[in-house]
Amino acid sequence: MTTFSNEPQQSTSGAVAAIKTALGDTYRGFLDITHNSVALLGTAFAVGLIVLSARADLRQTAEQQLLGWLLQRQEAAMEEPLIAVEPTAIDRVTAAHLGDLPKQQANVTYWLSRKYRVAPEPLAALVTEAFEIGEKAKLDPTLILAVMAVESRFNPFAQSPVGAQGLMQVLTRVHTDKYEDFGGQLAAFDPVSNLRVGVRVLQDCIKRAGSVEGGLRLYVGAVTTDGGWYIDKVMSEHMRIQSVALGKPLQRYVPPARAVNVVAPPTAAPVVAPGTEIEAGPAAPAATPAPAPMAQS
Repeated sequence: MTTFSNEPQQSTSGAVAAIKTALGDTYRGFLDITHNSVALLGTAFAVGLIVLSARADLRQTAEQQLLGWLLQRQEAAMEEPLIAVEPTAIDRVTAAHLGDLPKQQANVTYWLSRKYRVAPEPLAALVTEAFEIGEKAKLDPTLILAVMAVESRFNPFAQSPVGAQGLMQVLTRVHTDKYEDFGGQLAAFDPVSNLRVGVRVLQDCIKRAGSVEGGLRLYVGAVTTDGGWYIDKVMSEHMRIQSVALGKPLQRYVPPARAVNVVAPPTAAPVVAPGTEIEAGPAAPAATPAPAPMAQS
């Protein structure tokens, strides 16, 4: 005959009963604590109301603080950022690290920065571009920089009374076709684009005139004068920048430019008011000594 023991069943029943008892005690304790806390908060709230009712000054101060807090929360919820964050803006900045420049370009950059009170980083980009494009165009880069210095003092947003714009002060309305490769006429205010277009115009002027001095006369558009004042100014600055690049002492005296007679290919002559100078216009006829202007300082 087989006999079964009741001890395991009794042990399981005892454990379940203990768990139930513990859970019940925990629940009752939570209710007691919650009840007491609510009662305490209610008592504190009631005391606060009594005090505020009795003290008008305290009530006014509390109302102002509460109103201020609510207004701050509302402004914080409705406020939008004033300036949009644009981490890629650095990609369109015309500037370069000075430590990346060769010695000659660094010398020129620092000297021009001090003389014309322009930040060296943007100047570094322009100097680098002038040296690169000058090599391609077979032009002395210090001559290109001298033209920029005289024309605009390295202000990329400069504009003359007759409409010459940008660093090289080329008439945008005359050379619209040259800006098509850069996206349109507004590229005249992009320093690098203006520099490249200006070098093309200067290169054409020098080729037509057969000399640097004659090219500068065409570039400035001297009609009523021989352009000597402009040629002297540019060539003087050119020689100074060249001396800085080579590490030589600056020349204090630069001989004045002689009068340059330029014979241009025969085309229709532009109509020019007496006593004025034009820029960036069509070529002058061969019968007159006045060449076609290309830009105005």
